[in-house]
Amino acid sequence: MILVTGGTGLVGAHLLLHLLQSGAAVKAIHRETSNLKEVEKVFGYYTDQSHELFQKINWVKADLNDLPALETAFENVTHVYHCAALISFNPNDYELLRTANYEGTKNIVNLCIAKGVQKLCYTSSIGAIGRTVGNQEATEDTDWNSQQSNVYAMTKMDAELEVWRGAQENVPAVIVNPGVILGPGFWETGTGILFKTAYKARKYYPPGGTGFVTVNDVVQIMTQLMQSSITNEKYILVAQNLTYREILQKITEAFGKPGPIKAIKFWQLEVFRRLDWLRNIFWNSGRKLTKNSIESLRKNQLFNADKIQKELGHSFEALDGVIELSCKKFMEENP
Repeated sequence: MILVTGGTGLVGAHLLLHLLQSGAAVKAIHRETSNLKEVEKVFGYYTDQSHELFQKINWVKADLNDLPALETAFENVTHVYHCAALISFNPNDYELLRTANYEGTKNIVNLCIAKGVQKLCYTSSIGAIGRTVGNQEATEDTDWNSQQSNVYAMTKMDAELEVWRGAQENVPAVIVNPGVILGPGFWETGTGILFKTAYKARKYYPPGGTGFVTVNDVVQIMTQLMQSSITNEKYILVAQNLTYREILQKITEAFGKPGPIKAIKFWQLEVFRRLDWLRNIFWNSGRKLTKNSIESLRKNQLFNADKIQKELGHSFEALDGVIELSCKKFMEENP
């Protein structure tokens, strides 16, 4: 029996579909406020049997910090995909992020140890990969510095340390560090907001860039790693390094809209940051632009994914096909 956390998110929903189509017996945990219909809708993007497959999921209502409920979820489980996470870059959310991402992962690892789980796969982030100087590509071995990171990345790195602790206590584990994950659905959260923003066809684009990967590649690699003899390794999952202008150009082109043409200047970002800070002070709206986030925009950070390609023989798919599918589904659902 396979347990999936975060099954109501982009990666989790696609992972559940992949596992069910392979004939696996699957459990998935969800919070009381989760919208399970979104998962079935994602299934429908790829198959006419979305309802039948969705009905095969054994859903368990549980929070990552609800130990009694998690105990129930872990019954008869042999393999765990831990995809659940809280995403925020607001420094004021640090304690919430730590509770969900670090404490939640610690609970998952402890139960894997207690229940003798055969293998654990943890979905981390390239935020937990160190940054390089100049145009050097970052690898899994690049030194990580918390002073260069946002609060989300800090809690993901702490969570990785919990996974390695579990590995030392006889739970074979693998960690994947995906770049920005592109895929259809969940338009109000995560990278779904990227498509929502691009659809507005604004003229301005942020400086810098990062690594991108399709949700299909992430899911395929995770399942291949779990089926392999590979243990206690981490892997960068990046199909292509792009500037933010380049990725917005690809998405707006798929929408049939004009791409961005003007770069946002750093002095403008500093003004926006101060306005964002004031808005949060007076209206408690949450920080959206911080010193760290502006600093990260100063560089087009490159990532090297050779390790996963060599060890699994995996070839990353082009981003264009998933971008086209995502734009098509977005327009169908937002006429």
